[in-house]
Amino acid sequence: MAHDHHQHEGHGHHHHHGGDNIKVAFFLNLSFTVIEVFGGLWINSMAILSDALHDLGDSLSLGLAWYFERLSRKGSDQQFSYGYKRFSLLGAVINSVVLLLGSGIVLWVSVPRLFNPEPVHAPGMIGFAILGVLVNGAAAFRLNKGESLNERVAMLHLLEDVLGWAAVLVGGILLYFFDWPIIDPLLSVLITGFILYNVVRNLRKGLQILLQGTPANISLQEVRRRLELLPEVRSVHDLHLWTLDGLSHVLTLHAVVGNNLNLEEAHEVKQRIRGAMQDAQIDHVTVELEMPGQECSQEHCTPDLPSSD
Repeated sequence: MAHDHHQHEGHGHHHHHGGDNIKVAFFLNLSFTVIEVFGGLWINSMAILSDALHDLGDSLSLGLAWYFERLSRKGSDQQFSYGYKRFSLLGAVINSVVLLLGSGIVLWVSVPRLFNPEPVHAPGMIGFAILGVLVNGAAAFRLNKGESLNERVAMLHLLEDVLGWAAVLVGGILLYFFDWPIIDPLLSVLITGFILYNVVRNLRKGLQILLQGTPANISLQEVRRRLELLPEVRSVHDLHLWTLDGLSHVLTLHAVVGNNLNLEEAHEVKQRIRGAMQDAQIDHVTVELEMPGQECSQEHCTPDLPSSD
């Protein structure tokens, strides 16, 4: 009666079916990134090269999302008993490292240009910016029809790109009418700063998950309170909560219940505990039931958790 390591509900709630939309957006974005790298060098525009870096980051995100979307459909196996959901984190870390390196190179070239601006081919800059708005807008529109979280996140990235290209367009128009070559490196530094802000934010989230931190949107105290409201549960201890990928959460706990529960009653208590966790996106729950006064069987059992506030 003591152990129950089976969870039949919620397995695979987060399977997505938006692979085709992501694939189209990926090839569209990657093709355009290659074109704009050559274009930025030809036009001598650091702003366009900065946006090329932004688009490269999004191409990587889309490519990895497409690959991991397919991979995450695989269930658990001998090698990965929790399945493949955590691979998406690996993708995010790879992407962040590439963007950090790219941002460093762009800033290394752009900052000196703030003090010694170079002439830029303004009509070329305007043409590229219009093309950038159209390509990223088309990709975002394609993903807007999708329903999966992957697609929604990718769409937001592409909308950021549209805004970036709109800024380059305004810069190009100003350069066309005024001899202000400093606008180009200034735009480049601003766009790269925005990229770095997002990279650092995403890396912090990813590391929190990799270090098995408690999901940011769930309070352990609230989980404990909700469980102890169940009439059969007297108290809860050895409570551990972490997340596989930021979406699928895992909970293990010891619950102290009344005396003399038979197997069927014990099963019902476990099902009620799982039911209480369903709306909190906790879809893998492992429960151990104990009688009052029983010694906890875990070697390092945590009786209670102090608040981190």
